[in-house]
Amino acid sequence: MSDEICRMSALDLLAAYEAGDLSPVEAVAAVLERIHDLNDAYNAFCLIDDEGAMAAARASEKRWLEGAPEGRLDGVPVSVKDLVLATGWPTLRGSKTIARDQPWDEDAPAVARLRAHGAVLLGKTTTPEFGWKGVTDSPLTGVTKNPWNTAHTSGGSSGGGAVAALCGMGPLHIGTDGGGSVRIPCSFSGIFGIKANFGRVPVYPASPFASLSHLGPMTRSVADAALMLSVMAEPDSRDANALPFEARDFGAVLEGGIGGLRAAFSPDLGYVNVDRQVAQLVSEAVKSFASLGVEVEQRDPGFDNPQGIFRAHWYAGAAHILRAMSDEKRQLVDPGLRTVAELGEAITMEEYLNAALARGRLTAGMREFHQSHDLLLTPTMPLPAFALGSNSPIGPDGATWDDWSPFTYPFNLTGQPAATVPCGFTSGGLPVGLQIVGRNYDEVNVLRAAYAFEAANPGHRKMPEFAA
Repeated sequence: MSDEICRMSALDLLAAYEAGDLSPVEAVAAVLERIHDLNDAYNAFCLIDDEGAMAAARASEKRWLEGAPEGRLDGVPVSVKDLVLATGWPTLRGSKTIARDQPWDEDAPAVARLRAHGAVLLGKTTTPEFGWKGVTDSPLTGVTKNPWNTAHTSGGSSGGGAVAALCGMGPLHIGTDGGGSVRIPCSFSGIFGIKANFGRVPVYPASPFASLSHLGPMTRSVADAALMLSVMAEPDSRDANALPFEARDFGAVLEGGIGGLRAAFSPDLGYVNVDRQVAQLVSEAVKSFASLGVEVEQRDPGFDNPQGIFRAHWYAGAAHILRAMSDEKRQLVDPGLRTVAELGEAITMEEYLNAALARGRLTAGMREFHQSHDLLLTPTMPLPAFALGSNSPIGPDGATWDDWSPFTYPFNLTGQPAATVPCGFTSGGLPVGLQIVGRNYDEVNVLRAAYAFEAANPGHRKMPEFAA
């Protein structure tokens, strides 16, 4: 029964609570048991709050028994990435440089909204230091492994949340994405994740990576992500860049099909070298959209590799993180992050402003592209998960994670909504993801397309055999 509970979606749990077939106490106890059984093997959680979670579960159970559930997620287990503030828990960001003994008396907006809707907060999930790279290891919390093959990376920077979702350590997980940090680990894990449009989910405090950084749900199903996003997107005055609030239920727009949408399929954006098996699986996945009534045209979006634009923004953010640190503290920092920060310090004001202007042209170009295409379909990653022990499977170890994630960061620059949905497995048993990008502010069509694809391809949703 415990395994069955851990495999249930958030929507399944809520239906079972309402019917009286299951209580939040039973569900949270099962999930905590799963976390303790598997966390040593995979290192998904860096903080587990058994006492707080069970107290919240008991309070939720009481509300359900009284017929007065609170909000839309009462009793549903949720995890929080360790870059995101949660009252009572240290937010150490994978770093030895942050003092643990602080008040920790504030929720980030997404956490506050989830808590207000009755969600049960389980603990904090692992991240590389300050979320700086696309694999999840840090000086503070060690290495997070991929359950499909523990010799391989989980991806990052939201690697802990992705592994937790895959393993049934709760159905809902908060991720952050500044260059692919939701989509990379979701692709490598074989789950769903969406980076909502910039500003859709309020952020506080502001990320050092500024407007590159987005928040989004990581889940095993599209419907769960839509439910979670509906809650996370509720307003919070602390974010000066938040979009005007729209009281939208993203779960209510999933049904009805996607016939009549227009999609461009770009297998390589015109410049990416893609692994042969990944390319084949994604190409096969795109055929599903045609069968679902989508008009699919193979076409690149028409921009040159924007890596230089991205690095000017990302490296400047890394420099900002380390600038106030003493030399002693800098020595505690991930060496790769120190390298990136040094490169960021060398960026001139003119170079940064030129990159900002180029970013605006890229964004305008994608808005023009989406005049004729509702969606852009690409691989999420050009390769499956690679071996642990390196920041990159190509080039020298260090500041190269963006070399192997060329499909994700362009859409952080443009702020568009972008999701990854599982689309198959390599011959080595590693998951592959399909990326679905929508025009600015159009999470609805991204979610509807992912939902239709998921429903048409249920075999892509799997759990591995777990190493207890």
